[in-house]
Amino acid sequence: MVGVEGEGFKIAMFALEQGRYTVASGATGVIRASRDASVAYALERETFGTKIANHQLVKQKIALMESDYQMCHLLWLRAGYLKNQGKLNAKETSLAKWQATVRSEKAASMAIEVHGANGYSNDYPVERYLRNCKAAVIYEGTRDIHTLMQADWALGLKKEKPARKTLPPWRPAESREAVAAD
Repeated sequence: MVGVEGEGFKIAMFALEQGRYTVASGATGVIRASRDASVAYALERETFGTKIANHQLVKQKIALMESDYQMCHLLWLRAGYLKNQGKLNAKETSLAKWQATVRSEKAASMAIEVHGANGYSNDYPVERYLRNCKAAVIYEGTRDIHTLMQADWALGLKKEKPARKTLPPWRPAESREAVAAD
């Protein structure tokens, strides 16, 4: 038995929330990988005598991937900061997971569009990014569940409850050594 009898649901929810954080991290990475692959391809591929990086719609897709990556990276970092401080973070982790997975799906799809017919071949990684991001949209709560959760928090219908047990705040090695020396 893990924990105390009758607390299984609380323990399962704690584990689920930890998983949401890692899913947000992975989905943020898919956005970055989609952006990086698209940038590299756009600077290499030529059509009509010019690199496709010069085409306005390709630039637009890359700009959207960049902005989505930056937003999701910040949401993920904020959730991680709260975790490291030992503070409640379910709302922030849910938001990071929700937005990163939705935007990773969009970024992977746009990366395939930037790559054109090559986006479907095994010669480029973007077809794999689209397959990989689909599962993350579903893991640890679907986008629909996270949408409802965020609405409930915004409306005041949902309150974050402290975990049964929490981890102590993270401290850098130097401060841990100083505490141990005292």
